[in-house]
Amino acid sequence: MANAPLHIAALIAAGLVLACGVLACGARADELVPYKIIGDTIPQPLAGTPGDPARGRALVLARTTTCILCHSGPFPEARFQGDLAPDLKGTGNWWSAGQLRLRLVDASRFNPQTIMPSYYRNDGLVRVGRNFAAKPILSAAEIEDIVAYLATLRD
Repeated sequence: MANAPLHIAALIAAGLVLACGVLACGARADELVPYKIIGDTIPQPLAGTPGDPARGRALVLARTTTCILCHSGPFPEARFQGDLAPDLKGTGNWWSAGQLRLRLVDASRFNPQTIMPSYYRNDGLVRVGRNFAAKPILSAAEIEDIVAYLATLRD
């Protein structure tokens, strides 16, 4: 690159930065990474690595897209917790990380009549808001963060 014209060196540098960003981030949030369902689990993390429980807790408590809208749990600071779905207290006792992952990815596999959204699907969905049409509600990394946090909820 030392002997290349300046504009070519700049293009190469920009390409390297872009490539590093793509590799660091993995798939875009609106692209689904492939996963394998075995029984009632998705045993492998969608993002390739386990999530971060602290980020997962923040996502669980976010009222815009996730859990606390319908579920209650051991969140004393959160007012107006949901009462449409089971309490999340003890979730880590009931289900493995793989079982939690599949419930978040596509809860309708367990109950076709569920009102719980399929957070990591983009096909065959009905009653989907315009912002989420043809793309998942959560990214693979966000699913993993929530799984990591819910697995810590033990009695």
